[in-house]
Amino acid sequence: MSQRVTSRSSRTSQLRTRATVLAAGLGVSVALGAGVASAADTTAASGAASAVQAQAAAQTKAAKAEAVKTEKAAKAAAAKKAAEKKAAAKKAAAKKAKPSWVDPVKKYTLSASFAQNGGMWAHKHSGQDFAVPSGTQVVAAHGGTVVKAGGNGAGDGPAYGNAVVIKHGNGTYSQYAHLSKVTVHVGQIVKTGQEIAKSGNTGNSSGPHLHFEIRTTPNYGSAIDPVKFLRAKGVKV
Repeated sequence: MSQRVTSRSSRTSQLRTRATVLAAGLGVSVALGAGVASAADTTAASGAASAVQAQAAAQTKAAKAEAVKTEKAAKAAAAKKAAEKKAAAKKAAAKKAKPSWVDPVKKYTLSASFAQNGGMWAHKHSGQDFAVPSGTQVVAAHGGTVVKAGGNGAGDGPAYGNAVVIKHGNGTYSQYAHLSKVTVHVGQIVKTGQEIAKSGNTGNSSGPHLHFEIRTTPNYGSAIDPVKFLRAKGVKV
């Protein structure tokens, strides 16, 4: 009787032991599975974070590159604008330094004026006299084409002595008379300030000077006030 009880008790203990081991194994498996799942979730999260960081870094790099590009473009535009402004200022200064009209002679004294009465002229004085020594350089008051040059007033009469007439734009002509020497010829194109003759005392003259006229035609009788004309052009006569 006692042997059967002992046998049953032993079997019961064995069954319990197996159950405990099985349960323990099951618990380990469950715990291991949970750990693997947790590790997988952590790896996935870490990968996603790295991707976001990489994208943010790429966007930051692109933004910096665009900013550098924009800054370079702005600097280039500013440099171009500064260069254009400098060129415009230089051009304006050159234009101011070289007026379109100039005095026909330098270091002069104004003597007989336009429309002045006197016994030296059959009618009123047709120009402005610039008193200068004989041989003084006479220059073109403005660029143009020589249409008259030579003695006998270049065709306007012996009273003018040696003379030159230059045709300018807009129907304007300039005349230079009483010259000692003519250094240009008919048809020659001259620039503003270019020498055209030497002053003298030829023709109907009471002393060395340059007789200067502004005309509306190349011939005598169409003169206008030359001093008023030159001053309107910015010349300080």
